[in-house]
Amino acid sequence: MNEEITTFLNSGLLEKYLIGDTTSAETEQVESFISKYPEVQNRYNSLQLNLEIVIQTKGKEAPTFVLNNILDELNEKPVANLVPKKKYKAWYKYSIAASIAALIFAGTSYFYYHQNQKLAKENQVVVDEIFDLRGDIEKNNKMLDNVMRQLLKLNNPETEKYIISGNERAKNLKTVAYINPKEKTSMIDVVSLPKLPEEQCYQIWAELQGRMISLGILNETDRRLINIPYAENALALNITIEPKGGNTVASVENSVAEISLH
Repeated sequence: MNEEITTFLNSGLLEKYLIGDTTSAETEQVESFISKYPEVQNRYNSLQLNLEIVIQTKGKEAPTFVLNNILDELNEKPVANLVPKKKYKAWYKYSIAASIAALIFAGTSYFYYHQNQKLAKENQVVVDEIFDLRGDIEKNNKMLDNVMRQLLKLNNPETEKYIISGNERAKNLKTVAYINPKEKTSMIDVVSLPKLPEEQCYQIWAELQGRMISLGILNETDRRLINIPYAENALALNITIEPKGGNTVASVENSVAEISLH
């Protein structure tokens, strides 16, 4: 592999291209390298596979906001005209007309006041939903950044991948461990765990020269890439069945999966 390809692979441009975070110039450069060099094409294919692992359960439906802005229709019908049976004086007629006009004005004012109050509440709902949407965008950006960081860790040349399969006691158990001894990081992807009784759980251990150190409990409902403690000079990884809540000492007789790290 020549120096140009090595520099390109270590630049992180492939990862940015995969999640759509490259500029037009960077996109053109990445696509040129993919088409010209088989090594770059292979790394790109590997990135795509690893991205599927990282985002197994992070797909999250964006929220739908529906704002109902329907104003009630007013169907005002004129009141039947009353035919006066006798004549009134002009000043009395003007007084009645003024009273009716005042009532109509008061009614109209109340109607528009009510509508303004209603519109103000609806506008506040829109403002609240916009703030909620901004919050969701920030969360999605953080999630995308986290995916990017995990993807870079998975494709680091120093990261070693270990597939851990279950024995006869748990044939459908399958997990994948990613360990980087240089950066001292460990991650595990819970692919599948057979169901256990409520009073039991799966616990993962690191074997260190005759000692077993707990690295945490594996939850069958938590099927995603998670960080686990890094165990310096660990010789093997072991998964056992323990009482609910975990154990301080590994029940080696209840081991369901084991893999050597050396």
